[in-house]
Amino acid sequence: MGGLLGPIFWGLVVLTPLVFVHEFGHYWFARRAGVRVEVFSVGFGRELFGYTDRAGTRWKFSLIPFGGYVKMFGQSDLGPDDDGAEMTAAERAVAFHHKKLSQKTAIVAAGPLANIIFAIGIFTILFATAGQPFTPAKVSEVIPGSAAETAGLQPGDEFLEVAGRTIARFEEVQQLIRLHPGIPVDIVVDREGRELDLVATPQVSVLPDGLGDEARIGVLGVRGLERAFERHSVPAAAWQGMRETVRLVSVTVTAIGQMFGGERSAKELGGPVRIAQMSDSAADAGVSTLVMIAAFLSINLGLINLLPIPLLDGGHLLFYAYEATFRRPPGRWAQEFGMKIGLVFVIGLMLFATFNDIARLSFVQRLVTLFT
Repeated sequence: MGGLLGPIFWGLVVLTPLVFVHEFGHYWFARRAGVRVEVFSVGFGRELFGYTDRAGTRWKFSLIPFGGYVKMFGQSDLGPDDDGAEMTAAERAVAFHHKKLSQKTAIVAAGPLANIIFAIGIFTILFATAGQPFTPAKVSEVIPGSAAETAGLQPGDEFLEVAGRTIARFEEVQQLIRLHPGIPVDIVVDREGRELDLVATPQVSVLPDGLGDEARIGVLGVRGLERAFERHSVPAAAWQGMRETVRLVSVTVTAIGQMFGGERSAKELGGPVRIAQMSDSAADAGVSTLVMIAAFLSINLGLINLLPIPLLDGGHLLFYAYEATFRRPPGRWAQEFGMKIGLVFVIGLMLFATFNDIARLSFVQRLVTLFT
């Protein structure tokens, strides 16, 4: 599937289930708490098709497919009563904002949590069927003149820790080193039964990312042993799936922190176009790669929604944390102001990410070249 249709199709194939899972997390916990859910929508804008279930929830697909929402009865960002009208006792019993603080917190946190659990499920199935990429965390060769040679690494060394994180596979070493271009990294290795503490400063390498942009990564300069794919039993696959998810959460949080700290370029931030391109490239590489990308994006979707920004789940959780601490919700003016700031931030972030996406497109880069 070529041209624009391929990225659009595969982008929707990957993103739509992730949005559904996220919103279903909100929906499921809301129903368990006795909240009436009025609308479950995948997408925004005008309804394309849908149906109403026996509980009165309208399930629908909407025109703009990137995103979704769950609308609960009695839900307002600013207070319990959307229009100021008094509720009956029956309405209060099913209204979101008349639930306990713990229940509201669980409902809001359930969306990101569902994305994390979904990623664990994907990895579990993948590691039990196709297998988990596994290379022993041992050095087979040190490249002359590399950061590894300068740090004192030798063939036969086994990685135990890198940047404070326990190492089980050579792939984990590679991923952590890539996050530290030109930044000193603490390394613990086992050398013939002795633990050695080393410090390496990965060399900076700028490589094309396959999506029309360049990525700045760290390179240590070691080679590992031969890679294999190890199939696990279901319990072992679930455990490895949890480990992989925790590791990716840690890597993603580190990358976000580096962007805010100026250590990583904000140009690496991508939006819907980049997701579509990644999904299209992954589909060309095979089903396993496409599924891995879906798991990675599911983790990202969950973490982004946990950012403490009003309008996002993390912003609501921030308000609830304030309420739990001071025994009262933030004032209406503070919430209104926070929502406005959050709206500006989210729109600005979306525009910036989309601008980055457009700037990566090959025909845009050719146009820029013509006029510079």
